Amino acid sequence: MTKLETARSVMTNSVISVSPETSLLDVLRLFVEEDIHAAPVIGDDGRLVGVISSSDLLRAQESERDTARAMTDYMRGMLDFSFPDWSDDLEDFQDRLGQITVADVMTRSYVSVASDTPVAEVARQLRENQIHRVWVEEEGRLCGVVSTLDLMAVIEETASRA
Repeated sequence: MTKLETARSVMTNSVISVSPETSLLDVLRLFVEEDIHAAPVIGDDGRLVGVISSSDLLRAQESERDTARAMTDYMRGMLDFSFPDWSDDLEDFQDRLGQITVADVMTRSYVSVASDTPVAEVARQLRENQIHRVWVEEEGRLCGVVSTLDLMAVIEETASRA
């Protein structure tokens, strides 16, 4: 196989990861600071246990907003006096996101490949699973990630040689 034919040859080696105990607020900050949209979740044993993505964060934030609104509406109906609307209080919302952990909302299923997996198979996995990244593992340990952008670089390089 030539240089660009395996996951190892196109993967990104430096992968930013989080632990299951990381708060959603910290993940949100990390995603913004590092300009990333997903991170592998690494357990205490150093193994990949799931993935947290911007989609997971959006679902969790929406769920928290819905829960806060429902609670506020419920409490207002029970009490004669005005109850504060926690769903509109940004500080309270951030406090709640600081209490929810990655383990609470992460996606436990993920797609991984071996480092010697052909790039065509990596592309097939991305397309068939409708995902943007596959995790590369060697001997059960995370060693990289191949994203759709990594594969676009392969296409660009191949096209420029033609």
